Amino acid sequence: MKPTHLLFLFVLFTLASCKENKDTDVVQNAVEEVSETVADARTPAEKIAIANGEPAWNDVTSLRFTFNVDRGENHYQRSWIWYPKQNEVVKKAEGDENDIRYNRNEIDSSLTETDAAFINDSYWLLAPYKLKWDEGVQFSEPKKTEAPISKDQLWKITATYGDEGGYTPGDAYDFFYDDDYRIREWVYRKDNADEPSMMTTWEGYKTMKGLILSTSHKNPDGSFHLYFSDISIQK
Repeated sequence: MKPTHLLFLFVLFTLASCKENKDTDVVQNAVEEVSETVADARTPAEKIAIANGEPAWNDVTSLRFTFNVDRGENHYQRSWIWYPKQNEVVKKAEGDENDIRYNRNEIDSSLTETDAAFINDSYWLLAPYKLKWDEGVQFSEPKKTEAPISKDQLWKITATYGDEGGYTPGDAYDFFYDDDYRIREWVYRKDNADEPSMMTTWEGYKTMKGLILSTSHKNPDGSFHLYFSDISIQK
């Protein structure tokens, strides 16, 4: 074969390779554009959940935690174990009581008070995820505004629960979060009233088994402190 033929074949091979690389780049760019579009299509509630580690929840087999409240000189606490895959809950014994173990799919009137306490306590710990999980919730459009406690400029969305179902129907929560979708403060408004029923900080963030959890909440004057201890996550 003459050198010119070799050169001709080399050029053809090079052009084919360039075309293949170009096609690969086009496909990769298209995939990236689709991924970005899908990400942008997520709601603010979904973005908050994902940014706080919600995808890691799929592997959780048990969650143990103690819910604590200090109000002035008074202290109160409740301890729980949740097996989410079986939807089983254990309320650990307090004083002379015995453990209460039940399945959330089989709740009767004798368990309503216990389950309401579990929903309250776990909501404080997992609210970023529950924004994605809970049904029958309406969300406002996000807007930048002054946060009520820190006075920082933060994003705000309001989650309003439906008038039926659940233990506190019709309640509203104003979530104030930063550009990283990390909640910094919130306001609870019972029955969607105009005036706040409670407002606290979201701080003391810890990363555990991929979950990013706020473990400390304080009201503006510091007289109320809600926090979590003895957190244990099994996968």
